[in-house]
Amino acid sequence: MRIQLIRHATLRLIINNKTILVDPVLSKKGTMPYIPNVSNRNRNPLVELPIDVNDIVRTDAVLLTHMHSDHFDETAARLLPKNIPIFCQSEDEVKVRQKEFYSVNPIEKDCCWNDIIFKRVGGQHGKGEVAKQMGIVSGYVIKTKNEPSLYITGDTVWCLEVEKALEIYNPELVVIFAGAAQLTEGGIPITMNKEDIFHICKKVPKSKVIVVHMEAWNHCSLMRKELRSFLKDNSLLGQVSIPKDGEYMEY
Repeated sequence: MRIQLIRHATLRLIINNKTILVDPVLSKKGTMPYIPNVSNRNRNPLVELPIDVNDIVRTDAVLLTHMHSDHFDETAARLLPKNIPIFCQSEDEVKVRQKEFYSVNPIEKDCCWNDIIFKRVGGQHGKGEVAKQMGIVSGYVIKTKNEPSLYITGDTVWCLEVEKALEIYNPELVVIFAGAAQLTEGGIPITMNKEDIFHICKKVPKSKVIVVHMEAWNHCSLMRKELRSFLKDNSLLGQVSIPKDGEYMEY
């Protein structure tokens, strides 16, 4: 299995000789609005794509965790072929079809495609009323023969759904959508922060952890340097990878 961080939550998975594009956001730097009410007022995305967009859209399938604009943007919807298989949480099927894609595969619980199994798991995009406002989000456990099992958390904080997913599936690889994103300055995080990452590492100490969803959107406050220092202080650098945009990892 090969995993490439493209930018933010956009990943390229090469598994069972198939390429799966996760949460494609393909807009150029600074062409999308900033999230209001936080100190960073730079327009999104904060950084350019590290590779050519025409290379990114050459993919066998797309996997969406949810439909927020920092996980699936109008540029991706325009550039991706309309016949590409798209896998999404069942609640988003209509929204994807409204963008004129016609090979949409809603996942209620699980799905199999080219001997690759997708198992949907829950999460909480924040806490309390904020989580309700943010709507339904999903993570996915992905499995195929002779390759490591992979859990992509999606946009969630540490919660019972995440803990149960780790207990049930005991994934060999965990991709965490971090960044400690927040909707208001000093507000409650709506994605994982340092402490949430610590909880996952301690829950599955034998799993390799990959942290993404940082330094590309203005409401994400957790930086790579700060996280690396925290991991070093907690003796977790051997377990956790913090890839750069464009970096490939092979397992």
